Amino acid sequence: MNARALRRFGAILLIAAAAAAAAPAQTPAPRAAFKTTVRDFGTVKQGDVLTCEFVFRNEGGAPLVVEKVETTCGCTAALVSEKTVAPGREGRVKATFDTRGYSGRMSRYITIVTNEGENRRHELTLSADIQVPPSARIDIDRYNIDLGVVLEGDSLAARIVVKSTGQRELKVEMAQENVEFFSGGKRLAGPIFLPAGDSREIELRFPPQTRTGSVRDYILLKSNDPVRSTMSIYVSRYVISKKEMKELFEKYKSVLK
Repeated sequence: MNARALRRFGAILLIAAAAAAAAPAQTPAPRAAFKTTVRDFGTVKQGDVLTCEFVFRNEGGAPLVVEKVETTCGCTAALVSEKTVAPGREGRVKATFDTRGYSGRMSRYITIVTNEGENRRHELTLSADIQVPPSARIDIDRYNIDLGVVLEGDSLAARIVVKSTGQRELKVEMAQENVEFFSGGKRLAGPIFLPAGDSREIELRFPPQTRTGSVRDYILLKSNDPVRSTMSIYVSRYVISKKEMKELFEKYKSVLK
């Protein structure tokens, strides 16, 4: 190699060395690597509570920080390890899926948000085929009853229809202090039993109204429906005194003629 070629080669080496020196050093970054992001529980029974853990490892060169754990309906998740995971260490997220009220093929999702920059969101999936065993089911024709304006001292009554819409016999108990329950003209002293597909009209009898103004009651229904074991019916009315009624009549008697 002649002298000119040597000088040229040396210049190239100097330029390359200068460029390398001028390049900024790459900053170590965290990186979460999950062993698996999907858990399929297969076939389960409705009402089962499914639990698992997702394990991840920080394969980066800086501490990994779990900033947030987000879930969809029916699913809960919590970080059960340290929020900050050092390089080379593992973290764990515990997930729980309550299958009550769900049926068929279902998937629920968990999102783990970290400090990894652009790739900071990791989606985890819980899946299951939920089988619904034969069971009792309850339905009622209305959940709100408005009795309107009533006079102080009056006794009130309202009616609801309870339906058995499941595959097994429905057992229903009703409770509310000072309210009596009747069916077919007979007072109910205990629960009612409805075969699958049957229905029953229930009469609610309220005592004489002694409190004026807006009055509200909640009628409680308890049943052997595994999904809706407790239900409530909201009953409202506005009670006015006889004095108020007389004043209203005097005020509007010309309109009522």
